[in-house]
Amino acid sequence: MFKTKFIIAAVAAMVGLSAVSAQAAEAGATIERQNWSFAGIFGTYDENQLQRGFQVYREVCASCHGANLIAFRNLSEPGGPGFSEQQVKALAAEYQVEDATAEGGRRPAVAADRWPSPFANDQEARDANGGSLPPDFSVLAKARGVTDPFPTWVFNYFTGYQEGGADYIYALLNGYHDEVPETAPEGFELAEGKYYNDYFPGHAIGMAPPLADGSVTYEPGEDGVTVPETVEQYSADVSAFMMWMAEPHLVSRKQTGFVVLLFLVLFAGLMYATKRKLWAGIEH
Repeated sequence: MFKTKFIIAAVAAMVGLSAVSAQAAEAGATIERQNWSFAGIFGTYDENQLQRGFQVYREVCASCHGANLIAFRNLSEPGGPGFSEQQVKALAAEYQVEDATAEGGRRPAVAADRWPSPFANDQEARDANGGSLPPDFSVLAKARGVTDPFPTWVFNYFTGYQEGGADYIYALLNGYHDEVPETAPEGFELAEGKYYNDYFPGHAIGMAPPLADGSVTYEPGEDGVTVPETVEQYSADVSAFMMWMAEPHLVSRKQTGFVVLLFLVLFAGLMYATKRKLWAGIEH
């Protein structure tokens, strides 16, 4: 009896998961996983990519999207973009922040200040964006993600997959169409002021395509290597930077986790050896 109930429950769970997967597929196109440097249990951030991503964010995204959980000094912390303290101080000084104790209520920012919001309040942000409130970028890469069908998601626990937010953002930035494509759902009508996007839920997004080829000029690296100035490259760079903003201590967390796992393995071995020693002379 118990075995029959267990089988019925398992089948019901699989049907339910299949239904969820089907709904996710209807919501948008399949999001492909990108080859991120920070993927996997040993992955780390690419410092050069984070610096390029910060440039894209500053020159393109920051005009609408804030990052109020990020301080200027975070940019110089280990595992991040790798800016020097002098560079961070110079960068902060370019911005003005509100301070009731300062003359006129504003002063130049310092390294300890949070990244300034482009708008004074939410209503001003809505007025400037057709009624839509641009989301804050601080933890957006962790707030967004992808839905894997059963049983694919089971393997995520073993591969350490946590780049769903970055994959989604990359796909979103590359999913715009100049007009409604033939692949759009039957009967789909795009409202005025909206843009068609393959990956945005409902396909109608209020944000215009923010990136275009050549819109951001990258400086050659110290080794003289140049990076393509394309939408695909900009998208990858800013997605990686947003992942860092959402989890700036990802590398140290992975290192700590590896040390903890190693300790647990050694501790289990010691406990087993102790048990064998204690019970060696006792019949059982």
